[in-house]
Amino acid sequence: MIHSGINKLASRNELSEFLASVERRAYKQGLFAVHDEQVALDIVQDAMLKLAEKYGDKPLAELPMLFQRILQNTIRDFYRRQKVRSMWTTLMSSLIPQHDDSDYDPLDTLQDASNHSQPPRPDASLEQTQLLELVETELGKLPARQREAFLLRYWENMDTAETAAAMGCSEGSVKTHCFRATNTLAAALRAHGVTKS
Repeated sequence: MIHSGINKLASRNELSEFLASVERRAYKQGLFAVHDEQVALDIVQDAMLKLAEKYGDKPLAELPMLFQRILQNTIRDFYRRQKVRSMWTTLMSSLIPQHDDSDYDPLDTLQDASNHSQPPRPDASLEQTQLLELVETELGKLPARQREAFLLRYWENMDTAETAAAMGCSEGSVKTHCFRATNTLAAALRAHGVTKS
């Protein structure tokens, strides 16, 4: 029986063999991109899992291109998260609002998106990590709609209109949810001794 290599779906063994064959090269790509061995390993593993979960039933011939697309997207996602985490740290440090206005947006208080306005400190990396862990814990305690609005606005970097469309509510509701989330997070940060510098 003759099989067309182009249309033949990858078997479980073929998928495993394909992943084994690209692992080393993918790791080098990741390492060149992020300059961190552990992060590069994580990126490759994530990309392999995504390929297996979403495209494991695709023809074998399509796997190389699919895997490269997933790998590059995973690398881009890493950089996007790094950029957003940096912005978040600045956002969190400015979260202690002296405003009772639901139109108050912490992003408006930031001098620049890249945080160039604050001098770097040797202990900044540790502080950033600790602050983000605290924020992630407190985010989990927020009501669902507040958390959703906050994450869409400040994690996904959507504007108010985009957030409202995604949530199926008015822009006013987004502002209210974000305001309440911000105040709750600010109070939690203060309770943990985080103050605006």
